[in-house]
Amino acid sequence: MSGRLAGKTAFITGAARGQGRSHAVRMAQEGANIIAVDVCKDMPGMAYVGATEEDLAETVRLVEQLDRRIVAVQADVRDPEALGAAVDRGVTELGGLNIVSANAGIGCAPHQAHELSMETWQDMLDINLTGAWTTAKVAVPHLIAGGQGGCIVFTSSGAGLRAYPNTAHYTSAKHGLVGLMRTMALELAPHFIRVNTIHPTNVDTPMIMNDNMYRLFCPDLPHPNRDDFAAVALTMNALPIPWVEPVDISNALLFLTSDEARYITGVTLPVDAGNLIR
Repeated sequence: MSGRLAGKTAFITGAARGQGRSHAVRMAQEGANIIAVDVCKDMPGMAYVGATEEDLAETVRLVEQLDRRIVAVQADVRDPEALGAAVDRGVTELGGLNIVSANAGIGCAPHQAHELSMETWQDMLDINLTGAWTTAKVAVPHLIAGGQGGCIVFTSSGAGLRAYPNTAHYTSAKHGLVGLMRTMALELAPHFIRVNTIHPTNVDTPMIMNDNMYRLFCPDLPHPNRDDFAAVALTMNALPIPWVEPVDISNALLFLTSDEARYITGVTLPVDAGNLIR
């Protein structure tokens, strides 16, 4: 199969739905085989319903429909043994590893920093920051062993480059990914493994489109809805749109992981409709 990722294998966490599913499908369209991991359940601190086994099965169906191979495993990014076993299985069945998309993460309900519980703070960092590090940790030995370089992309956020009130735990974790990325970009450069971050604005996925997020951005309304949030979100971006679609992030990921970006490493890439220049 021809394509920008022909002959490559991509490991994607949080692949059951949202951006992760979009990444799996978009990469498969360009010829990649996929190792798809998702916890498929509600997670601590999540302000919305988590993905399901059925969601992950749908990702499998969509990738196989494109005549690509996929190994799908339920695993928690906080569990290095399970995550490592998932990658080992995928590499064995698919024949190698070239790309890592550390995409899994949770959103947050609004809290001022001093009002956060220790548990809520720790769960956020364990999943959104340590989970991304664990994803890279179990994947890097396979990238090095392949001897052909590779690419790791951490999904950060606009909140990884700026602050938003009432999101201290989320903002801290997403900022932390930038430091992790820059450090690993230097460490892995001798192996020709590139490391970058993507920083989306609001994306039309369940992590954003839920009542807690509506309340975060529309605190003066008693029962805000999607339309109320859209009106506020429109003011956050320079371009006249309230949010982007998952495929917009997938297209940026595709570029960063393709040979077109072969000399791009250590970069923070916003896909934010101009959010960061507002």
